Amino acid sequence: MGEKNARVRGQELTPPSIDKTKIRDAATVIVMRDADHAPKVLMGQRGAKAAFMPNMFVFPGGAVDAGDAQVPLHPSLPEACMRRLQQQSDPDLTHRLISAAIRELWEETGLTLGAPGQWHGPVPEGWEGFAQSGHLPSAQDMHFIFRAITPPGRPRRFDARFFLVDAARISGDLDDFSGAEDELSHLQWVPIHEARQFNLPFITEVVLAEVMGMLKTGLPPKSVPFFRNTDTRSEFLRIS
Repeated sequence: MGEKNARVRGQELTPPSIDKTKIRDAATVIVMRDADHAPKVLMGQRGAKAAFMPNMFVFPGGAVDAGDAQVPLHPSLPEACMRRLQQQSDPDLTHRLISAAIRELWEETGLTLGAPGQWHGPVPEGWEGFAQSGHLPSAQDMHFIFRAITPPGRPRRFDARFFLVDAARISGDLDDFSGAEDELSHLQWVPIHEARQFNLPFITEVVLAEVMGMLKTGLPPKSVPFFRNTDTRSEFLRIS
């Protein structure tokens, strides 16, 4: 695994290796619309019987699948975001994370983050419906803005990367969730300043605060926050 340094309060450090046998890599998508005048983010509620964050309102997202490595991206992330995404991670993982973000958005909301185009060759497992829509996945104007590892003691643990994208990059009707699977209910565009009225996980509140800050300062951010929780310590880093 390629390890690089993260900047913490102006100092450089190299965190110890993370036991990936206990932590699954995951990707989350924050889709924002009307950013200029009345910003809203897409959220949904997890089921009461979900093993991870039951009943919570969350952004679409989930774990990386094996098929995500074979997905064409047209184009990929901006250079600065790609460089930060690769820090403290296997460089081969970055493509899968971006693909997983797009796939999870499709599965959980029915929304297509892609451009018209035809797939060539076999379609990876889990991507059949996306391919049939006549689109190729696109990471255009996606921004890597946050990373967090689930603390120890939770029923499931993830090393989640959060991506922000403008809803203008979605193909089709932004209010049509008819193609969504049943993992998230009550899908809706939540005014960002009202989101804390919902039942949110702590990390979602933290990410929302970062997004609100970006609305004032613009993208890309100067650094990416990283909540790193291992079995022995918890740290707040910034990836520069």
